[in-house]
Amino acid sequence: MLPPADLVTVVVMTRNRRAGLLRSLRELAALPERPPVVVVDNGSDDGSVAAVRAQFPAVTVLAQPRNLGAPARNVGVRHATTPYVAFADDDSWWCPGALALAAWHFAEHPRLGVVVGRTLIGPEGRPDPLNAVLAGSPLGVRPGAPGPAVLGFLACAAVVRRECYLAAGGFSDLLFFLGEESLLAWDAAAAGWQLAYCPDVVAVHHPSRPDPATAVARRSLQQRNALLTTWLRRPAGVVARDTLRLARAALRDRTARHALAAAAVRAPRALRHRRLLPPAVERDIRLLETHRPDLVVA
Repeated sequence: MLPPADLVTVVVMTRNRRAGLLRSLRELAALPERPPVVVVDNGSDDGSVAAVRAQFPAVTVLAQPRNLGAPARNVGVRHATTPYVAFADDDSWWCPGALALAAWHFAEHPRLGVVVGRTLIGPEGRPDPLNAVLAGSPLGVRPGAPGPAVLGFLACAAVVRRECYLAAGGFSDLLFFLGEESLLAWDAAAAGWQLAYCPDVVAVHHPSRPDPATAVARRSLQQRNALLTTWLRRPAGVVARDTLRLARAALRDRTARHALAAAAVRAPRALRHRRLLPPAVERDIRLLETHRPDLVVA
């Protein structure tokens, strides 16, 4: 097997978070794997691009003229030439040895499309609650997979097989940002790829605490994108159920009203790109909804 530096590229998405970005790059530069790193800058105006180019000349910077949202990662994946790509954000990085282990999992499991890693939060390294959720997936361990099957993940704790990612279309610009992982996970599974939780592949995440207004806006985006994802891939009965559920919530909650209105604006495009999932994937989603709804939309 080739050394991990020849196998995994780290794609970092950022926007106006220069200090955090530089810290993430320092952590990535210290990894024993010494992976190639690609920074995709979403139109920052805080000097991030110049700072990275000055302090990390080995890092490739792809400066975008505007904020592309999560699909900025698509730019980085297309630029990468390695078979595997690990994602990081301007508040996250990978633990030493994690990328080598991810590359090993991919080499040992040819149908593995996404390695979903274990996440440690903050300076104290406390386990993200999502770790236990993923480990307890009711989908179990499928034949030929290195860990429990999942249909959701955190992008900053995921390593993808580049072939799988590109074939599944990458992250959707219809969703833009927040909750974008689920649609990609479903489409990868629909194409026959496995997504598995591998707790030996460890990412570190130092999220900042959003102010109240930002937290409300994020909830609205998550609700909008969850509904759009349903419209894009789920059967008519599920579409009706979830749309009615959000509409009822909108009667009493401003955040839900904003989410429903924003989804309605995008409805024509969602319907143009609507494509039902294979029955086996739909059954898995229904099983997750029954046992662990938090595994359906990350």
